[in-house]
Formats: sequence, structure tokens, C-alpha cells
Amino acid sequence: MRIDVLSAQPELLESPLNHSILKRAQDKGLLEVHLHQLRDKGLGKYNQIDDYQFGGGAGMVLRCEPIFDWIEELKSQRNYDEIIYMTPDAPVFNQSQANSLSLKENLLILCGHYKGVDQRIREELITMEISIGDYVLTGGELAAAVVCDAVVRLIPNVIGDETSALSDSFQDDLLAPPVYTRPSEYKGLSVPEILLSGNDRAIELWRMDKAIERTELIRPDLGKSRD
Repeated sequence: MRIDVLSAQPELLESPLNHSILKRAQDKGLLEVHLHQLRDKGLGKYNQIDDYQFGGGAGMVLRCEPIFDWIEELKSQRNYDEIIYMTPDAPVFNQSQANSLSLKENLLILCGHYKGVDQRIREELITMEISIGDYVLTGGELAAAVVCDAVVRLIPNVIGDETSALSDSFQDDLLAPPVYTRPSEYKGLSVPEILLSGNDRAIELWRMDKAIERTELIRPDLGKSRD
């Protein structure tokens, strides 16, 4: 997979995209990440990428020209499965989308900034819009890192034990069941006996029951999506 990211502050992405699982994926040759500075195609002496919004109002808006120029250049070099815009006023990202995007070959992510981007960019260039929650960040960089991490870890051979990702929360619209490790007893607190039984079928059923129980208690909205 190749991921290109357009950003007004690409340095914010250098650390999260070059450590842990994402670094491992790149070292294995399973992932390429390329960060692009919007100001490299900015206008005038100061490489301007933003301007005041028509009609008045507080806040600056990312201009058309630098973004169109960058995306047109990148599209001339390869086909992108999705051109994604990170913005809080979009559908909230979920595990199903992560699963789907992990099957793609080329992704291009545009990070929002200031009050957002000129609407013509969204209408003419963007194929998918993603929010990571109902709150506002300074820019889309951290949100883009979240999406990259969620997607890349699902690429085959990135994680050593691929079945681990399949048992994560939100797969099958369920939260993950409780997990325990050694010691089996600590300060009078014991691991459930069923997990020490060696009975794989009984353990599987227990985990499913606990997953359903936790989902109904903490995120009942997820249960509705399974109905």
C-alpha cells in the first residue's frame, strides 16, 4: 500500500507514521508513506495557501490552487483508490471502513486546516470524507495518523499474529471481551477459572458472552447495528 498525505504541517505526522506498527510495515516493504507540504505549491513570495472566506466571517480557508496542483500532479503519477479529506463535519470513521481501506493499493489523504478547504475542492477532487469524532482539532494531521494506524495494522503480514486484529473491538460490532495475563492471582484478585480450564470451546463462548455484555452496557448503539 502507498499513502500520500497533503498537509500544511506535515512535520506533525513524521513521528506517528514512522514508529511502531507503521514503521514495521514500511520496513517489511508492505507500506510506503509520502508526506507533502502544501506550501511547496503555495502562491507568491510567502507561499500562501489560505485566504479570507467570501461573505465574511472569522477564520481562514485553504485555497484551491495549491491543493488542485498537488492532487493533479500526484494523480498524473498513479491512480488513487480514494482521495480522503480529514474533517470534523464528515461521517465518523469506524472499523468497517478501516477494513475496507486496508484492501486498497493507493490512498491520498488531505488534512484540513483553519476553517477547512474551499468547497470546490470537496466537490471536485475528494472521493471520501472522514471524521474521527464529534470534536475539532487544530488540523487534520493527528486524525490522518489515526486513520493510517487503524488501516495499516489490518494489512496482511503487518501484525505477526493476524488473528489478533480480527478479535479487536468493533469487529462484528462488538467490544472486545476482558483479557487477563499472569499471574493468575494478584492481591486476592483471581483470573476467571474458565480461562484456566483449557476448554477452548467453553472459553470461546465465555468471551462471546462477555463481549455482548460489555457492548450492551457501554455501547448499546453498536448492538442496534447488528439488528
